[in-house]
Amino acid sequence: MSFPRWLRSNSERYLLLDAQARAAAKHGLPEPPPPRRTRELFWRKVFVPVYRRLPWSVRRITIGAMPGSHRQEWATPPTRHNPAV
Repeated sequence: MSFPRWLRSNSERYLLLDAQARAAAKHGLPEPPPPRRTRELFWRKVFVPVYRRLPWSVRRITIGAMPGSHRQEWATPPTRHNPAV
């Protein structure tokens, strides 16, 4: 797995866990389990709060700089020579 894909996968996972924890706290439901390992502690206690405090303009620039599906260039559709009907 390439670094950008790994970074995107982990950031999506831990941002989702944070969103679930905030929604659970808001509605009085049980939260996801707390982080158990050092890696989880970093993502949930450092990365997620820092990412959430970034202004949208900085997030957009960061996302645009990373390779991924959001930068995919679609092929132009073929030219039609005859009417469809």
